[in-house]
Amino acid sequence: MTDLSKLPQIIATRIATIPKWALLQRQIFSVLDRAAIEFADRYTRADGTLIWRDRWPGMDGSDDPYEGFMNMPLFYALGGSEEVYLRSRTIWDGITWQWTEYGQVHREYDAYYDWMHHGESNLFFYFFGLADPGVPKDRQRARRFAGFYNGEDKEALNYDADKHLIRSPISGSRGPRFEQTGEDWSTHREILDNYLPPFEDIPGIDRYATATPWSNDATYADILERINSRQSRGDVPLNLGATSLMTHAFAYTGDEKYRAWVIDYLGAWTERTARNGGITPDNIGLSGDIGEYNDGKWWGGYYGWRWPHGSFSLLEPLCIAGVNAALLTGDMAHLDLPRSQLDMLWDLRREENGIQVVPNRHYDAGWRDFRPMHPMYGTYLWNVSMAEEDAERAERGWTGHLFDEVNPAYHGYGASNGGHMGFNGNTAQWFKFIRGGYPNYPEALLEANLTTISNQIANFRAPENDPETMDHFRESMTIHMWQQLTPMVLEGLAQLTLGGPMHVYHGGLQLARFRYFDADAQRPGLPPGVAALVDRLADASAALTLVNTDALAARRVVIQAGVFGEHVFDGGSLDGERFDAAGRWLLVTLAPGATAQLELGMCRFANAPNYDTPWQSAASGPAPLIGREG
Repeated sequence: MTDLSKLPQIIATRIATIPKWALLQRQIFSVLDRAAIEFADRYTRADGTLIWRDRWPGMDGSDDPYEGFMNMPLFYALGGSEEVYLRSRTIWDGITWQWTEYGQVHREYDAYYDWMHHGESNLFFYFFGLADPGVPKDRQRARRFAGFYNGEDKEALNYDADKHLIRSPISGSRGPRFEQTGEDWSTHREILDNYLPPFEDIPGIDRYATATPWSNDATYADILERINSRQSRGDVPLNLGATSLMTHAFAYTGDEKYRAWVIDYLGAWTERTARNGGITPDNIGLSGDIGEYNDGKWWGGYYGWRWPHGSFSLLEPLCIAGVNAALLTGDMAHLDLPRSQLDMLWDLRREENGIQVVPNRHYDAGWRDFRPMHPMYGTYLWNVSMAEEDAERAERGWTGHLFDEVNPAYHGYGASNGGHMGFNGNTAQWFKFIRGGYPNYPEALLEANLTTISNQIANFRAPENDPETMDHFRESMTIHMWQQLTPMVLEGLAQLTLGGPMHVYHGGLQLARFRYFDADAQRPGLPPGVAALVDRLADASAALTLVNTDALAARRVVIQAGVFGEHVFDGGSLDGERFDAAGRWLLVTLAPGATAQLELGMCRFANAPNYDTPWQSAASGPAPLIGREG
């Protein structure tokens, strides 16, 4: 346990008018403290299980119930109530048990699915590390789940360590799924009816169509035959999402094997890209050959350059893996693989109606589906590197009508504005603000978030969304109802207080410049009444404003350099007055009603990332329990 009296300390006493953004932040905390519990009360039982169907077939949907509640522990880590956190633990356990009974979760982890969906559901579990790293069950789960992908678990041999290759696009706690069945996809068919054909040679289907009748039994049989012959074996870039699972385990344990795995696996994809002439291939056979089951083609794999989402499904995991490797090592060269693919697509750009657009999909006939380059990928890289070359990647081809103002709509996948599920659609707008181009962004975003939260509350309270009376069997899409109705909209709180874009929704860790602890309550998050705004980032410094909105009580907040403690402070100034500070933490006392304007110097990536708090070391927790063999 750290003696807080030995930390660098400053005292802020300047009274100033409380800014609007600070009041909006505290209003969101207050509303979500109550709305989270009301939402949980409405849709879950006392044991955390969901009020829903008595059966659920197929592999799709095992991620969706977690998504509706996954922001609850993150909210606590930001400063939400302990009640919300404790309820989130009950719900995680309830969902995990329930989907085990349905047959899709095994040993507390999805038996088999792809890493887009593993990434989504794992966020719930990852956020427990930020909420309380001292829970033995979470520490042991982190080791066990990582073991499914590094060769340690003999029941889940997903990884070929010799070839640095995850053996199937569909994997999990039961190992690689080399043979997919009609039942596996049964609940997803009506959704996929609205997607382009997964293959170009499905009988009777136009290869350039925008819909495919998966609901037609004959077409479904043709698709399954092609999935099993061409897409069910071997590695795909989507699997790079597993690097977050390993980084999560490293943050708990500090065990070098997890860091080595991330570097080795990212390196394997770097080599494959070089072997393919600079384009990351989207399908690798079990031998390690590109296009082994796909007539030698580097495109056409599962969640690849063509189907179902196009470049999005490669750029996201490439960014996730590059950022994780940079976090683990401090070496920004690990960002070069995602950089190379952004540059490759940019080199293929063309102009349409005065806008620079890049290809999103590759067919047998070549590149198609040209769209504006999305700034979010460059933003994820710049957030870690602080390099101008990555800022330029975010800014080039900037499409002002899409990204110049807050977008509260949060459209679905593939929308041109980049918004998607999870109420996380303003990454580009945050980047514009932090670079000095959108000064009223904090107020605009927080007001939009409050409106969305109010609408979500009204929606989940509506009689037609009563879980006791609604028809859960009316369509398979009811599997998405919790994530569609959740009030846990955290984008503004996460971006503005932590100083970074919100995590990549499909399994990225929450990387940002700061996190906070309540020094008196000895818990994570901002103390009651305290608001925070990071409004400038540079390679060796950041600007942070803290406001105590309580005019009666002083508050003490510990500021941490980096969400994972990866940075160290190197001096700073309070309201223009210099002070000395060194180390991972800085203790700030805020007098009643006080505002502190801080310029904080820092040496970035000086520490290995971990889940330590000022009161506990994650790696020194209880040793794992060892079960019997045989």
